[in-house]
Formats: sequence, C-alpha cells, structure tokens
Amino acid sequence: MAETKLFTFSVLVDNSPGVLSQISRLFARTGFNIESITAGKTVEGGGTRLTIDVLADERKKDLLTNQIMKMVPVHSVKVLDQSHSIRRELSLFKVRAETPERRSEVLQIVNIFRGSIIDVSKETVTVSVIGDGKKIQAVQELLADFGLIEVARSGVIALERGKYTIDENR
Repeated sequence: MAETKLFTFSVLVDNSPGVLSQISRLFARTGFNIESITAGKTVEGGGTRLTIDVLADERKKDLLTNQIMKMVPVHSVKVLDQSHSIRRELSLFKVRAETPERRSEVLQIVNIFRGSIIDVSKETVTVSVIGDGKKIQAVQELLADFGLIEVARSGVIALERGKYTIDENR
C-alpha cells in the first residue's frame, strides 16, 4: 500500500459564487477527506486563493492536481513542499479563569507562545494564538488544564518561501 502524507494544495480560482463548493465536491467525489481548507481574496485580479490540506499518496496527489487544473474557475494549482513553505493557523481559545490567579497563569502561558488576550470576563479569558499546527496543539494542551470552553481554529494558510509564488509568471 502506498504511503499517505499531508499535501497542501494552493489553488487560485475565480472569486465567484459556487467555486468553493465545486472544488470541495471534487475532493469528495474522488474519496478525499479535506483536513483543512481556507479561502481568501487575492490582492489583484478578483480571484480567491484556496489552501487545502489533504492526506493522499503521491499517485492520488498527482491525479487530484490534474483534475483540479481541468476545472473552469481554476487559474493555477501548486502543491506546496512542506520544507519550502510557511504554514500558519489562527486559533481562538475560551478558557475558564474564575480567579485573578488563574487569569494570571493563563496570561503567562499565552505570553510564552506569543499569543494575545482578546477578551476577559470574571469567569473566562479568550486568547488568540497564531502558529504552525504543533504550536497550536501545544497551547491547546496546556490550556486544557484550566478548562477549555470553546476552541475555534481557522485552518492552514500557506505561502512558499522566498521569491516563488503560485503564479510563476510574475
């Protein structure tokens, strides 16, 4: 059996209704579970950049890349090399912190991970942390001891390092 690993697809598409649905249906039809998906407008051209993480083997990754490229709203597809790309995720954690001492302890943990306190009440503290998946997981494990009330994670966004872009013609 072929080895599966996490692949990150960076896809430039038209910014129009239904495009995200078309792309996600392609993944579902071909039997892939999307681990993470994010979408945002590009700086120029009225497009949208999708970042999609999926577990696959090399053969299926190539097949999926070819199928995505054939879609009408798609302008460019690139599979990002993990070692040559920058990957980040935003996470929000709402944590129990009923006493000043608990709030102080949460603040210390958040500071270690260069996070931010974005809301404080008498019972809770909400924090924001940006980083790679390992960093987010480490913060979550430490904050779990206080009692996590809610967790929201954005999904991965990624860019290639250096001069390389999804559109090699620039």
